[in-house]
Amino acid sequence: MRRIFARLVPQSLAGQIIALVAIALFVAQAINFGLLVRERERLTEIGLTAGAVSRIAYAYENPRGLMTDADVKLPRDRRMRMGQGWRQPVITSMTPPEAVGERRTDIEERALELLRAAGIIALSARAYERTLDGRSLPPITDRRERLRRPDRRADGTQLTLGIEHRAGQWSIAQTRDFDRRRPIGFALLVQTSILYIVVLLPLLWVGRRLGRPLKDLTATARQFASTGSADPVEERGPGDVRDLTTAFNAMRARLLGMLDEKDRMLGAIGHDLRTPLASLRVRAESVEDEVERERMADTIEEMNHMLDDILSLARAGRGLEAAQKTDLAALCDAVVEDYIDMGQPVAFEEAERLVIAVRPQLIRRALRNLIDNAVKYGERAEVSVMREGDKVVLSVADHGPGIATDRMAEMTEAFTRLESSRNRDTGGAGLGLALVKAIMADHRGELRLANRAEGGLVASLVLPG
Repeated sequence: MRRIFARLVPQSLAGQIIALVAIALFVAQAINFGLLVRERERLTEIGLTAGAVSRIAYAYENPRGLMTDADVKLPRDRRMRMGQGWRQPVITSMTPPEAVGERRTDIEERALELLRAAGIIALSARAYERTLDGRSLPPITDRRERLRRPDRRADGTQLTLGIEHRAGQWSIAQTRDFDRRRPIGFALLVQTSILYIVVLLPLLWVGRRLGRPLKDLTATARQFASTGSADPVEERGPGDVRDLTTAFNAMRARLLGMLDEKDRMLGAIGHDLRTPLASLRVRAESVEDEVERERMADTIEEMNHMLDDILSLARAGRGLEAAQKTDLAALCDAVVEDYIDMGQPVAFEEAERLVIAVRPQLIRRALRNLIDNAVKYGERAEVSVMREGDKVVLSVADHGPGIATDRMAEMTEAFTRLESSRNRDTGGAGLGLALVKAIMADHRGELRLANRAEGGLVASLVLPG
């Protein structure tokens, strides 16, 4: 249920504001509808009661308007003359009105109050209200009556009011209210539609004006997080959004300055370290013991490689190399050929041409790190490249012992080695996989490690294709 609700709720700020206002308008209109219906019913009851009471009071002041039970059977035109033109004349009866419909004690009390206000004292009152179905009323045959009352067959409400003036003497009058107006639901629907248009259209405009700069700000922040570089965001929209954009641009400029300073510092450190290493390399050549001279040269070379890895890892994500369309199959083939020329046990499985936008030097560096690990720990390396859906996968498989599943995530962290000792003969500085992971993050891809069923490890570079 929570997931379904989350899908229905808009994700954007502007969408949530508009949805909240729309719900609030709906609730307000529902309350308004209830109040209107209640007020309409009250006015109808007041009109019916006042009409019946006024006719009874008029009949008592003009006795010719009174009719007995026997007069009701007279022809319609004669009854109209006796009733002074009333379509439903007042009737005198020895019995209270027939209980047809719902008895309304509130109308009875209101009728007695109105009569007292008119100076007429009554003993009691009986009021019955019923709903009229226009289809059940008799048809109108008189043309003049049809012109006067074209809505005779419409639905409505009928009130029968009986007033007991003396014991056993009742005056009975009927009033009807025919609904000639449009249904209140239709009128409320039109009103609600107009209200939604008047309120929600400006909100949509405000939402777009608020959402566009926020969308640009989000896109720039994501670009900066993935590449380490991004253009400043145009300052537009409401004042609060412009202030946010200004603060973001200032933060971006400061971060770029810090990153540039870091690159200059790393370059200086690399230059300053390589100079004494080169001097040590020259001095090592003067050592007479050949075995000791080779050990010193290997150590200096390893320090150079470690320095390159540290500087590369520190600069990862800066996007100094521009992305370009590259055939990954050709790139893998060229890297493997270099290893074969050096006599390394590396093989490449031929693949079709796969061209995507990457930073080729970084991909070569990542592929070489994986091949170096495969040759060092897994006897030999088997390189392949293939397409999987909308992704391209470069895989390096070996025939070594693999890596325990619970340590695979740990092995991608910097300065982490599978072998816990610090012996340089059993591994490097633990920067290879960390650098590959950083290169994949720069390409919005991932480094995937998995043990093979037949033994060994498969390290894959997964790139968006």
